[in-house]
This record gives sequence, structure tokens and C-alpha cells, in this order.
Amino acid sequence: MHLEHWRSSGLARCAVLVAFLLGSAATSSADNDALVLPVDPAPLVVESSGGELSFKIEIADDAAERGAGLMFRKFLPADQGMLFVFERTQPVGFWMKNTPLPLDLIFIGEDGEVKAIRQGEPMSEALIAPPESVRFVLELNAGTAAARGIEEGDRLRHPQIEATAGGQGSK
Repeated sequence: MHLEHWRSSGLARCAVLVAFLLGSAATSSADNDALVLPVDPAPLVVESSGGELSFKIEIADDAAERGAGLMFRKFLPADQGMLFVFERTQPVGFWMKNTPLPLDLIFIGEDGEVKAIRQGEPMSEALIAPPESVRFVLELNAGTAAARGIEEGDRLRHPQIEATAGGQGSK
């Protein structure tokens, strides 16, 4: 689905509302601590034209974890990111409210293919969305995709992605 159609279809308004509700729920904690998930034992591997790249990842695979994401984080190691896993391929929209780190958002299809790469501006409420539905989103420090040669069309491997590509679901 083209982004223009997606925006005009009302899905963008729905995504913004969902992001607002999830963000509001995540920021309602008294201490506003950042969510820190355990690093998954399996690395995420990017197959790019320059070779294979490996990242340590935290996996946000439920609504509360996806809603909190990397909000309130002040530091993310250069070789680490967060993989957002959705229950199905769908239109997604992100924002950077309460996120002081500039980030690359890598939008990934069910088969592990990079569909789009966008940059998020710290603390912004602007909608960040790919032009088509995706199953996963990988957040890395801003500039990592360009510096490491990650491009649209590259493939990502990880047990979470391979499970969906095989038709077995993400959980």
C-alpha cells in the first residue's frame, strides 16, 4: 500500500492514536524509568552488500514493551538495538516522544527483508512510518544503518524472524 493511500485511508490517524495511547500508558509510571529488556542470546544478523553484520538485541514482543520501546534511554551501545515484533504484518507508526536518543528505524517484512529505513528525531511526536505494512522494526543508534551499509532490500536473520518466515508465528 502506498504511503499516500495509507495516510488518506485513516490508518495513519489510527496509528497515531495507538502510539499516543501506548506512549501515555508507558509514561504513566511514577519514576519514568527506561524499559531495559534482557539481551537475546541469539544475535540479529544483517546480510548486506558489504557482508554480514551482527547486533545484540532486546526483543519487544508485547504491547507494553513495544509501547515503551527505548523511551527514556540515554545510552544504547553501538552494537545493540531493539527488535519490535508484531503479531502480524500490519501498518505501523512510531514516534520519538520521551526518547532522547536519535534512532534509525529499520522496517522489516515478514520474510526479513528491509522495506524502509527512517531516522527519528529525539523527543519528536512526528509520525515515522514505512510505505507498506511490516512485521518487525529494528531500532539502532542514528546513523548506524548508513555507516554500516544497511540498505532497503537487505535481509535480516534472527530466530524470531525465521519463525515467521517459516509460517510458525512469532511466539
